[in-house]
Amino acid sequence: MKEFEIAEGGLKRVIAVRLHPGEDVLLRLEQLCREKNLKNGLILSAIGSLDGAAFYNPVELPHKKAGYGYSEPVTLKGPIELTNASGMICHDTEGNILLHVHISLSDRYGNAHGGHLIEGNKVLLTVDMILGEVEGIDMGRGYDEALEVPLFAPRQL
Repeated sequence: MKEFEIAEGGLKRVIAVRLHPGEDVLLRLEQLCREKNLKNGLILSAIGSLDGAAFYNPVELPHKKAGYGYSEPVTLKGPIELTNASGMICHDTEGNILLHVHISLSDRYGNAHGGHLIEGNKVLLTVDMILGEVEGIDMGRGYDEALEVPLFAPRQL
């Protein structure tokens, strides 16, 4: 079995942000991370509402080396409650920001949904986020050829 990829550090800075109606959650978060030079971080908390939702979930894909990959987008219509978003703010070897965000949602009937956040999720009323920058950890993310997906690759700074 492969050893853990592990690094230790602490919180350096906390950023609170409110996204406004109509903003694309993922694109705005990427823009904010660029503006604040946040490449090693976490989404500590995120709640709010969305005007519909779209996300990916893992499915069997026999043509992939590992046998799995992501589905076509799952879409929900109407007002959607964002009950939680969590994830990592990483970067590639060139320093480009790479976000890995998962969302938990509730529709108007209280049915729970969730998956991997993708572009196109627009804020309905507000999305309130608390981001944390970590120190001492290089939050790398790179493409794994064997699994054919990007993976987290933490490294001690």
